[in-house]
Amino acid sequence: MPIIEVTMLEGRSREKKAALIRELTDAAVRAIDAPIQSVRVIIREVPPEHFAAAGVSKAEERARAECGGDGKG
Repeated sequence: MPIIEVTMLEGRSREKKAALIRELTDAAVRAIDAPIQSVRVIIREVPPEHFAAAGVSKAEERARAECGGDGKG
């Protein structure tokens, strides 16, 4: 039973997440001949304050972008 786990920032629509689930399921069926009934997809949504790259959270990155990039408002 393939289990596909996806961690992503929260905020996408229900429709977008459903499309992702369908596409991942179809990919597993095609790639490894998994029976569709055996494919499991788990989506973990993370708030932007809890997701960081290069020491900067996505929340901070977004705030900086809204302030013109310098973070000073």
